[in-house]
Amino acid sequence: MDARAEIRIAMQPAQRRRSATTTGLSPAATCVDLGTLAQRAHALEVLDGRLRRLLPEAIARECRLADIRNGRLVFLANSSTWAGRLRLHEATLLAEARSAFDGRIERFAVKVAHRPPVPPEPTWQKPLSAGTARHLRTAAQSIADPELKALYLRLASLANQ
Repeated sequence: MDARAEIRIAMQPAQRRRSATTTGLSPAATCVDLGTLAQRAHALEVLDGRLRRLLPEAIARECRLADIRNGRLVFLANSSTWAGRLRLHEATLLAEARSAFDGRIERFAVKVAHRPPVPPEPTWQKPLSAGTARHLRTAAQSIADPELKALYLRLASLANQ
């Protein structure tokens, strides 16, 4: 199956599974098929990559496809400046999205939403040596405070033996 067919199938409206007797909150799994939801997310990711390749690199870094709903292509931009720059490429993006959806995309929208900062990768720390562990244990023996002594011993236990 080619990418266009995969996107079209995954982006079809999901059938909701609701019973008429339910009231109040329901588990997500009873409302939407999680497999269908995962397919839709994957299709949006594929289409996002396809559309952002058409944009200048700076705009592509600051904007991303958010959704396609009711014939509207929705992008998120990190600021109003990037949203304005993205709107200059509206015709190109709509043409590509229409080719992926057999012309069913009618409108284009950009919303400003700041992305949360990406947490830095955890830094790799050099493990404690066996000599350091010995010194920590020796120091722990001379400490009267039981909590501090326990902390030193716990730290010493993290060393490579």
